[in-house]
Amino acid sequence: MDSDRIVNVIGHINPDTDSVCSAIAYAKLKREITGRRYVAKRAGQINSETDFVLKRFGIPAPDYMGDVRTQVIDIDVERVKGVGEDISLKKAWEVMKTDMLQTLPIVDSFKKLTGLITIQDIAKSYMDVYDSRIIATARTPYSNIIETLGGEMVYGNPDERIESGKCLIAAANPDLMESYIEQGDIVILGNRYESQLCAIEMGAKCIIVCDGSMVSYTITKLAENKDCFIIKTPYDTFTASRLINQSIPIKFFMKSEHILTFGLGEYVDDIREVMAKKRYRDFPILDWNGNYYGMISRRNLLGARKKKIILVDHNEPSQSVDGIEEAELIEIIDHHRIGSIETMGPVFFRNQPLGCTATIIYQMYNEAGVQVPEDIAGLLCSAILSDTLIYRSPTCTETDRKAAEELAVIAGIDAEKYASEMFAAGSNLASKSPEEIFYQDFKKFVVGETTFGVGQITSMTHTELDAIKVKLVPYMQKALSDHDVSMIFFMLTDIMQACTELLYAGSGAKELAEAAFHQEGDEESIILKNIVSRKKQIIPAMMIELQEEI
Repeated sequence: MDSDRIVNVIGHINPDTDSVCSAIAYAKLKREITGRRYVAKRAGQINSETDFVLKRFGIPAPDYMGDVRTQVIDIDVERVKGVGEDISLKKAWEVMKTDMLQTLPIVDSFKKLTGLITIQDIAKSYMDVYDSRIIATARTPYSNIIETLGGEMVYGNPDERIESGKCLIAAANPDLMESYIEQGDIVILGNRYESQLCAIEMGAKCIIVCDGSMVSYTITKLAENKDCFIIKTPYDTFTASRLINQSIPIKFFMKSEHILTFGLGEYVDDIREVMAKKRYRDFPILDWNGNYYGMISRRNLLGARKKKIILVDHNEPSQSVDGIEEAELIEIIDHHRIGSIETMGPVFFRNQPLGCTATIIYQMYNEAGVQVPEDIAGLLCSAILSDTLIYRSPTCTETDRKAAEELAVIAGIDAEKYASEMFAAGSNLASKSPEEIFYQDFKKFVVGETTFGVGQITSMTHTELDAIKVKLVPYMQKALSDHDVSMIFFMLTDIMQACTELLYAGSGAKELAEAAFHQEGDEESIILKNIVSRKKQIIPAMMIELQEEI
C-alpha cells in the first residue's frame, strides 16, 4: 500500500548542520503526527561541526542517499519463493501452474540463487529426451520417484539416489526378460510373481509394482536379500512409465550459468534497456547481501513507483541530490530564496524569511502540539546557532533568537558556551585536505547562462582562516574545472570579527566581486567587512550585478 512507503526527508548536497538536523527533526515530527515511515537522509558527507552536534546529543548520522531515481526496491517485486534443486520436474510444474509462473528460481539452503527453470525447459525435458538411463544420469533420489508416482516404498531407503542402470518395462515373459534386464536397472512391472522374481534375480536395483498390487512376503524377503528396492504405485504400467521421467531433479535441466540478475539497489533506467535486449520474461532479484529476493518482469517496470521526497533547507535542483527531477516531491521546507525547481503536481511548500530552517521546524512542532524531545531540541538549537553565526548573521531574526533560547532550555545547554565548542569542533581543519574543506559547505547558483559556485567556512579565529586560505587558493582552479562553472568563490568568515575574506577564481570572478561590493580586491581575494551571510549578503549582491549585465 502507498501508506507503507518510505518518505525520505533530505537536505542539500554538501550538507551543513541545518540541513542534517532539520531533516532528522522533521522526519521525527512527521512520524509522530502520521505514524507513517518518514526517514531522514543526507546527500553528502557529514562535516566536522555536524558530527560534533550529532555525537553531543547521541543521534546517529542519517544514511547517505546520493541518488533518488527509482530503484528496483521501489518496484512491486514478485516474491516468488525459491525451490531446492532436488525437487522433481513434476513438483516444479505443479508449483508453476498453481502460482502461474513462467520461471522458477532455484536456491540453496543459504538462499543463494543456483539456477532457473522455465516452462520451456520442462517441455523440452519431455520432448527431447530419449535416453533410458537419464534417471540415473540425473542422480534422481528414490523419494522423487515415490512422490511422482504417488507410491510407497515397500523396501529400501528413499533418500538414496539412483546412480546407474536404465529404466524399462517388463512386458515380456521371464525368459525374454533375462536377456535385457541388467545389473542396477529400474523395472516397471505388474503383479506377476514370475516377472518380479526374474527382475530381482537378474540384479535389478529397483522394481516398481503397478496397479496398487500387493507384494508377497517371499518377494519382499528376496528383495531384501538382494538389496533390491521395491516401490508400489497405484498407477498402471503405462501411466507409471509416462510419469517416471518427471521424477528427475530440476537441477539436471535448470540454467545455472550466465544468469542475469539485478540487485535491489539498481536503478530502473539502467536495467530497462538491458531487459529489453534479452528474450527472457522474468529476471531474479538479489538482496543487499547477494541472496535471492524475488523476480521481476518487464511488466513490473510499468508499475515502478517514484521515491517520495521531502526537501529541507533548499529548493533548487543544483543543490539537490541527483535524480530529484525523477522523484515524487511532496514537501519543501526552506528559508532560502525560491529557485527554479519544478514539480509534477502541487506540493506543500513552506518558505519563511528566517535565519534557519530549524526555526521553521520548531514552529511546526509547536503548531502540531508535539513536545520537542531533549535530543531533537539540541539538534534544532545547534542548527540555528550555526546558521545565524550565534545571532551575528544579518539573516538572524528575533524569531530565530527566541527559538534558539527556548530550545537551549529544553536541551539543557548554555547556548553561547555550547556554540563556541561547536564552532571550534567545526573549524578544526588543520588535518583536512583542501577538497574536504572546500566541500564542507559548497553550493552552486545559476543566473541566466552563468553558473557559479560559492563555498563557506566559518571560524572563531583569523589565524585558522589564514591557514585554510593557503590550502584553498591552489585548489580553486581544480574545483573550477570539476564543476564546469564560470566562477568559483569561497568565503572565509571570521565570526568574532564579523567579516569575510572572499576568495575567487575563474574568468570575470574578480571583476564580479569588485562590482558587486563596490571595492577593489587583490588577485586572490577581497576583504568584506560586516559581511558574513552567503544567503542574504553575498548571493543577492552577485545576482543583481549579473542580471544587470544580461
